[in-house]
Amino acid sequence: MEEREEVVETQEHDGDEVQEEKDESDLRGLFESVMFLSNEPLPITFFVKNFGLDPVHARIIMDSLMDEYESRDGGLKIVEISRGFQFVTNKRYADQIRRVMGYTRKETLSRGMLETLSIVSYKQPISIAEIDELRGVSSRMMVSNLMKKNLVKPVGRKELPGRPLAYGTTDDFLRYFGLNKISDLPKLSEIKELSFTSED
Repeated sequence: MEEREEVVETQEHDGDEVQEEKDESDLRGLFESVMFLSNEPLPITFFVKNFGLDPVHARIIMDSLMDEYESRDGGLKIVEISRGFQFVTNKRYADQIRRVMGYTRKETLSRGMLETLSIVSYKQPISIAEIDELRGVSSRMMVSNLMKKNLVKPVGRKELPGRPLAYGTTDDFLRYFGLNKISDLPKLSEIKELSFTSED
């Protein structure tokens, strides 16, 4: 009798493990599905809230999916970008994809815009007058053009006379440069040479 009870208990235990594996597989499939359908990076809080998971469990699932796609080295990857997670195409197929799909290359920024954007990204929040002082030329047009591209935005006002607008970078800035957060920028001390030709 005791032996039969042990067998039943083992079967129940095995059944629980199978259910747990199925639940985990379903969650991985759900993670993939919603990321595939989303045009924007999804933060880990999205998965926590919508699938009733704790943050650690959600992160473990996401990390395992990222590792899986990385090891496959196929056409798709999952990247952590702009404080969220998103499917992207493998960079090594970029030229072929552009040719076949008729996509144009990402619009490049002028040196003046890059210089202004660099200053904003490292010194934000920063006013136009402070940017002008660092560049030595007027930067109003550069800031305006960067705002049109949604790379820079007003983030408040400086505690200075006249309370001028202060500017900072946007989530589109993070996506444009493939960053997850601003702190992912290289440290200024790590940049050995940074030279731009100033433009109005």
